[in-house]
Amino acid sequence: MSETSPKLRAELAGIPTYKPGKPAAAGGPVAYKLSSNENPYPPLPGVMETVTAAVSTFNRYPDMACTGLMNELSDRFGVPLSHLATGTGSVGVAQQLIQATSGPGDEVIYAWRSFEAYPIITQISGARSVQVPLTAGDVHDLDAMADAITDRTRLVFVCNPNNPTGTVVRRAELERFLDRVPADVLVVLDEAYREFIRDPEVPDGVELYRSRPNVCVLRTFSKAYGLAGLRVGFAIAHEPVAAALRKTAVPFGVSQLAQEAAIASLRAEDELLGRVGSLVCERTRVVDGLRAQGWTVPETQANFVWLRLGEHTVAFAQACEQHGVVVRPFPGEGVRVTVGETEANDIFLKVAESFRKEL
Repeated sequence: MSETSPKLRAELAGIPTYKPGKPAAAGGPVAYKLSSNENPYPPLPGVMETVTAAVSTFNRYPDMACTGLMNELSDRFGVPLSHLATGTGSVGVAQQLIQATSGPGDEVIYAWRSFEAYPIITQISGARSVQVPLTAGDVHDLDAMADAITDRTRLVFVCNPNNPTGTVVRRAELERFLDRVPADVLVVLDEAYREFIRDPEVPDGVELYRSRPNVCVLRTFSKAYGLAGLRVGFAIAHEPVAAALRKTAVPFGVSQLAQEAAIASLRAEDELLGRVGSLVCERTRVVDGLRAQGWTVPETQANFVWLRLGEHTVAFAQACEQHGVVVRPFPGEGVRVTVGETEANDIFLKVAESFRKEL
């Protein structure tokens, strides 16, 4: 048998592997998972019933056009159907965006550190990542990102709030940045955590998109809506971009269960807002508690907090796990900790207090 392997694309060599949040150990000491920014609440009222009713259709393909969900999103956001596209979570749509815009020789700009899928999906396309360091306050450096644009730039990600730091860019600086970006460069406002924002100076990307044909907004049902396991996200963009997204979508990628659950979740918005409000209150309590202990914590508008721990990152994550919570370490940089159940947050705060005293 020949030892020659099939020829694969050179761009795939060295692609980093996406690392999901570590799960809570079954039967072990870990009781709470604070590593994946999941919503700790169960599905919204009506969702379980809707999904259960849809189970009997497993033998049929889903509606590839996501007709019901698209109509619901069109009404909810006041946008034309032709300006919408769905996908397998917002990360799936992000990958479609790069496929539609960027290939070998092209450049994709994003802040770093930011969402760890950006370098992966960029490299898969054959494009080159241009990573622009965050400011000392762990915020997007939009001036530096604008300066980094060249005639090879095809797409710029702005993660707002930023994952994993939770920091935001506000209206004036974002609009100034958008004014500097050439009209033929797509700016993707990744707003996976939009529902958790309470800062009135942070603009809604959907409002910015309306008058800017080169702006695309990403949203997801995985975070606030609590449908992380069903994988459904969407983009709002002007027709040429949205049409390209529909062309690059995996056929039947969004299951019928996901579509029905997303529709039911949109219709339970009052309950959603109550749950999000509770998590925001817990976020405030956690941040205040950490700062009282002496930690420097960036202002977060997401459902997580960021602790820059440098060389102590892994040790801190291990200490948390030993006491019953799993957090998300970025070795050498810091830890991202989801705001979860009150009991989980209490454990995390106790570990943080003890660890701080030992530094």
